[in-house]
Amino acid sequence: MPSSLPRPLSDLPIRRLTRDDLVACADLSEDRGWPRDEERWTLLLAAGTGYGIDDPDSKGLMASCMVLSYGPEMAAVGMLLVAGRHARRGVGRYLMQRVIEAAGDTPLSLHATASGRPLYEALGFAPLGRTVRLSGAFQLPVAAAPEPLGAPGTLIRSASAHDLRAVVRLDSLVFGLDRTHLLTRLPTFADHLRVAEEDGELTGFAALSPSGTNHAVGPLIAKDTPTAKLLVASLAEATDRPLRVDVDARHEDLLDWLARCGLRANSETTVMSLGGRQYADWPRYFAPFSLATG
Repeated sequence: MPSSLPRPLSDLPIRRLTRDDLVACADLSEDRGWPRDEERWTLLLAAGTGYGIDDPDSKGLMASCMVLSYGPEMAAVGMLLVAGRHARRGVGRYLMQRVIEAAGDTPLSLHATASGRPLYEALGFAPLGRTVRLSGAFQLPVAAAPEPLGAPGTLIRSASAHDLRAVVRLDSLVFGLDRTHLLTRLPTFADHLRVAEEDGELTGFAALSPSGTNHAVGPLIAKDTPTAKLLVASLAEATDRPLRVDVDARHEDLLDWLARCGLRANSETTVMSLGGRQYADWPRYFAPFSLATG
């Protein structure tokens, strides 16, 4: 059945999303063939600012977009979704333009799929880098001489409440901005949170969170690639689900190792920014917290 859509698009009212919109947001994800990810939506609706357009044809949402603020220096944009019956009618562009206006002078960043990149480029976003998404059943490679994964003194363990301050401090150093409001919610959101420690000093951390039938790794921050491998291997032992990891494309050694562990690259996203720059100390920033944009 054809959908009704007001003309001009400016007649579409945009409102703030609340936690009461959780099911409608998950329905919208499912409508576009994404996992429902109600846990992720719960986190984003609590830590970020959501924008939505109600569907004139139903009780659900026509479109959504989430913004996670990291202060005046940057905000991350994601979950830009338009219901399939309203696709290719300019709704996504209209909503994104309003989000840009609401951001004012705050630079915006996002991860764009190949299909979404032309829209963001038209709106002024510039590419900064790439991430590669890998997924599959994780299994350490069998070799005649087992590959050492990390320094002998590295301890990988489950994070405790006492680690949170050190996690936030390390993340601020590596990511370059304050993400306290997101990280303090990780213990509730993630099924597992691991930290790496050397001589009593925190040298990395990684979270494992549900995403459909998979478990997603991210964020993943570590002092070096061997430590990142240890964190991933530890998280993989904690689940029977397939793993999904979005890795900065510059980390070729980690990408090769994940491929040897059975994960396969199946998509890429372009890291893009409007009016900003890349803050992260990329040699220690291996995987982001996934905030897909489309």
